[in-house]
Amino acid sequence: MSIKSATVNGVATIEIARPEKKNALTVEMYQALAEAIDAAGEDKAVRALLITGQPGIFTSGNDLQDFLNRPRPHLDESPVFRFMRALIVCDKPVVAAVTGAAIGIGTTLLLHCDLVYVSDEARLAMPFTSLGLVPEFGSSLLVPRLMGARRAADKLLLGDPFTGETAVECGIANAVLPAAEVLPHARRVAERFNALPPGAVRETKRLLREPDRAALLDAVQREAAIFTAQLASAEAREAMQAVLEKRKPDFSKF
Repeated sequence: MSIKSATVNGVATIEIARPEKKNALTVEMYQALAEAIDAAGEDKAVRALLITGQPGIFTSGNDLQDFLNRPRPHLDESPVFRFMRALIVCDKPVVAAVTGAAIGIGTTLLLHCDLVYVSDEARLAMPFTSLGLVPEFGSSLLVPRLMGARRAADKLLLGDPFTGETAVECGIANAVLPAAEVLPHARRVAERFNALPPGAVRETKRLLREPDRAALLDAVQREAAIFTAQLASAEAREAMQAVLEKRKPDFSKF
């Protein structure tokens, strides 16, 4: 199973565990992530969620082969959207521990976590345009709000990778730590919620998130419509095929 989940000491740890493919996400993995988040939200023994990957890799984003060959279901029936919605509406604190690469949705999912800790080896990127695609998971709304229009353009139009230190400067992460310390630190932070009144924590998170929720869900829907259209485009096919064939894409004909 490429998504592992276990609850210990009030913390539901959800682990992306497909290291042989750099934790690239498939449709089945998105479905498993959604189910794990929903289950943790409903479990009264869970006070916080902890999302992590493998040592040296958080996730390389979507599995391009899976992405290219799967039929695209209606948005509301899509496992990707189910995962997005599950994380957006989760009313318990979500902590993320990131080492290594966090590419595409590996970065945008962090926008929906409450506390994010990254390693000094982390490399984050939102390279949607280079794949012939557009931002997703509400990032076209949230990234400019976090870091301003100029930095958002750099991260979303150019898609250049950035460090954990930059992620902290931009408001995506809380702190940078040595790689070996990231997961233990994130777990200690998550366990702190065992000593806090859960009702007050939930209501505080709701107050923090609720004012933007309608706009966020609307942004997710608008992005998804354009993303789906772009996914069927010739330039996206060329971009992704080039990645799979390990060559430079040729956009001169577009």
